[in-house]
Amino acid sequence: MYLPKNLLAYGAATALVLSLGACSSTPEKSETADNNSAQQVSKQGQASIKAPADQAQVLSYGGKGVGNYAAASLGGDFAGNAQLLNFIEKMVNNHGFERPYLYGVFSQVRNRDDVARLWAGSSSDPGSPKGWHAYRDRFVTAANVQRGAEFWQQHSAHLQRAQQQYGVPAEYIIGIMGVETRWGRIMGKHRVIDALATSAIVNQRRSQFFFDELKNYMLMTRSERMDPLAPKGSFAGAMGYGQFMPSSFHAFAVDFDGDGVRDLWNPVDAIGSVANYFAKNGWQPGGEVAVPAQVTSNQYANVPDGFKVKYSMSDLQRIGVTPQYGRGSAGTVHLLALSTVPNGYKEPWIGYKNFHVITRYNRSNYYAMTVHLLAQSVRERVGK
Repeated sequence: MYLPKNLLAYGAATALVLSLGACSSTPEKSETADNNSAQQVSKQGQASIKAPADQAQVLSYGGKGVGNYAAASLGGDFAGNAQLLNFIEKMVNNHGFERPYLYGVFSQVRNRDDVARLWAGSSSDPGSPKGWHAYRDRFVTAANVQRGAEFWQQHSAHLQRAQQQYGVPAEYIIGIMGVETRWGRIMGKHRVIDALATSAIVNQRRSQFFFDELKNYMLMTRSERMDPLAPKGSFAGAMGYGQFMPSSFHAFAVDFDGDGVRDLWNPVDAIGSVANYFAKNGWQPGGEVAVPAQVTSNQYANVPDGFKVKYSMSDLQRIGVTPQYGRGSAGTVHLLALSTVPNGYKEPWIGYKNFHVITRYNRSNYYAMTVHLLAQSVRERVGK
């Protein structure tokens, strides 16, 4: 899911998702979700579950009940906090929650100092100083291609069904999950409710955004019968295999396994939800994503580029840029000049409509291209 650049400065754990967005992050990150080799689930309805760092976590939060919480007033780390008390009143008056229940829940919410420190330092994001190849090589590795192929084999029936229903190729669903969480291996170590509440109160510039996400989170836990103190995710509150923010859950999550709940920590529901996200953002079945460009001069490196800039194919041809292969496009295309090193050679690509759709998940050229290359590499490995 997407965060504005000035919110992204947490080295190995910059997995923030403000728009999925699903989800995500900055062009310079080594991990997408908080590095988390073991997640401990609330005792209410679930046992503690630990998984080795190289294995996907096995979690299920939905359908287990919302917990028996009650208190006469707001206690704990946020006792007396006017912003949170106002939020609780709105949830009672506008959404029908019981006040004692919310007091009980939020009295157990933690004020996370580590989350506060991350937001306090988020204005100094250096961007992507090491360039495109360094970013790509964090994700498109032999180990990740093998893991993606294994995930495909394990969930092939669900991926095929998602492709048939939503028109999104299996490899791109796999590519998103690989970049976001390594197919469930690093879904985050923060309780989602702690991350959202702390962010809403300490990140004053984005306070309303996070209170809206906290609202959507509480609505999700009620509709899907989840203990609100159990789910874990990134320090920005992104959730599950695809790192959806709560607002994206309501917009795009689906019950793909038919068990009556939408659970983003369930890989089957996550597969359907990522596919639905792409479909609702305009994915063109059978359409190209991106192809390397053939150039006749260095002019391409000195004109506006990226997913925000629109060209026609004839526009690119006039500056000596054509696709190395494929049928091209009669519609809008994007010139992608990816900086291999600072102030050095720019690798030329042409992005099509579906490339732009991937950037709806994370507003980053590097991110979308990495998803594309990882997807293609896994597809070749599987031999589809």
